[in-house]
Amino acid sequence: MSTDDKLVYMANQIARNFAVLGQDEAMAATARHLIDFWDPRMKARIRTLAGERGGELTPIAAAAVARLAPSAG
Repeated sequence: MSTDDKLVYMANQIARNFAVLGQDEAMAATARHLIDFWDPRMKARIRTLAGERGGELTPIAAAAVARLAPSAG
């Protein structure tokens, strides 16, 4: 599994864990987690991957990544 594959996997895993909160809160909680705990390089890369491989992200993960500001790194 490549580093990019791991980032996509982790974003999806976080989103799945928050899914019990309902779609809107899960998106917000996933975005907060990425902002609070991911290294700036990880945040920058997942934003790029969302554009390149967005179909691999769950809807919650994709929406959370979309909430990351371009300067979220």
